[in-house]
Amino acid sequence: MTSQIRTRFAPSPTGLIHLGNIRSALYPWAFARHKGGAFILRIEDTDTERSTDAAVQTILDSMAWLSLDFDEGPFFQSQRLSRYAQVIADLLDAGLAYRCYMRADELDELRAHQRAQGLTPRYDGRWRPEPGKKLPAPPVGVEPVIRFRNPQEGHVRWQDAVKGPIEFSNRMLDDLVIARPDGTPTYNFCAVVDDMDMRITHVIRGDDHINNTPRQIHILRALGQTPPVYAHLPTVLDASGAKMSKRAGAMSLLQYRDEGYLPEAVLNYLARLGWSHGDAEIFSREQFVAWFDLEHLGQSPAQYDPDKLKWLNHHYIQSADDTRLAEWVQPFLRALGIAPSDLTQGPPLTRVVALLKERAYTLKDLAAEAALFYRTPHLDHAEYARSLTPEVSAALTGLAAALQDIEWTRSAIHRAFTATLERYPLKMPQLAMPVRLLTTGTTRTPSIDAVLELFGRETVLARIRALEPRT
Repeated sequence: MTSQIRTRFAPSPTGLIHLGNIRSALYPWAFARHKGGAFILRIEDTDTERSTDAAVQTILDSMAWLSLDFDEGPFFQSQRLSRYAQVIADLLDAGLAYRCYMRADELDELRAHQRAQGLTPRYDGRWRPEPGKKLPAPPVGVEPVIRFRNPQEGHVRWQDAVKGPIEFSNRMLDDLVIARPDGTPTYNFCAVVDDMDMRITHVIRGDDHINNTPRQIHILRALGQTPPVYAHLPTVLDASGAKMSKRAGAMSLLQYRDEGYLPEAVLNYLARLGWSHGDAEIFSREQFVAWFDLEHLGQSPAQYDPDKLKWLNHHYIQSADDTRLAEWVQPFLRALGIAPSDLTQGPPLTRVVALLKERAYTLKDLAAEAALFYRTPHLDHAEYARSLTPEVSAALTGLAAALQDIEWTRSAIHRAFTATLERYPLKMPQLAMPVRLLTTGTTRTPSIDAVLELFGRETVLARIRALEPRT
């Protein structure tokens, strides 16, 4: 083993990456960064029927979006088949593995018989070589699997960094298949060889791998290696309380990006989805790395809370620099049909996002409201007519006159509204509502004086005076 901390993320490229998946990258990344170690990306793509190039790209894009940089890799298991074959040959030569000619239908029949007797289904070792045991001649036409000779006595134990002491009886572990009839290696075997070759010191992964761990420990020891430290993370549950999974419709991490979540917010949320530092709820990437340890990983399942994530995203949008926020929101504006040239025809986007960000929970929300400043409003005449009384019509004319020659500032615009309302028997909402409709096409905006200031005098007066009163 190396003195340098070395961790890894080893996803299978068989579909989307959801929050539960990427948490298994975040924690080993943070641990390596905290310890000044190395973080390795390994793509476990030996399932050739389900692995795709698109899924590999999704993994890379997801990690890049969260800035989970890796020091080595990506390594692809599909490119290491000759290495696995050599290790299997070494195990066969050392008598630590053997060829098993049991057919699949025979194994199915054995398991059915064991279940009928109330036993745990397991391979019965019929092709396992033992002193004094006579094995039959290999059947013609049957390609063997390769099985690892698991110890049959005693126990395998390890001190899990999350779960504490874990122990399995070796009698409960049958001889694991490490190569299929066509020679392709199996997951548990490839993972062991990779961890050995890549000198992994800490394996931080989901607790659905706990049952794999005793087998992997035995293979490592058979290869003369000291097992790494294991830290098995509790399951991430979805909002309904079920295990988060691709098959159950978990949302892709990149969909959060496309919905307008900030990577800082998602990283902060993920960090707290199974780890804590006192009562700290909001912290930067740098603080997270500085604080991260294995001792404060939780032992209970963590449940995804979409409202909590949205609240965090709202915080990070509010706290964002306006120039950066304007850059982030532009792709969402383009998706709404607002071209870069349109932005030059309206108020500076930095000022628009500065006004709107207090109300926005996602960049998508922010873009939807910002778009109002860069397009001609579509007026709902029926809604406008409902708010237009003779008094309101007269007040609109008076307001336009009051706005004609004032200094164009928010405070001066507010005073023009106040002066107009003093002349007409109306309340502020009665006047502000039709002004909002005429200038923006919607009744929901921030303070009307702030909105009008951004639109500018010429646009505001043109829109207020554009329609003859409708009653």
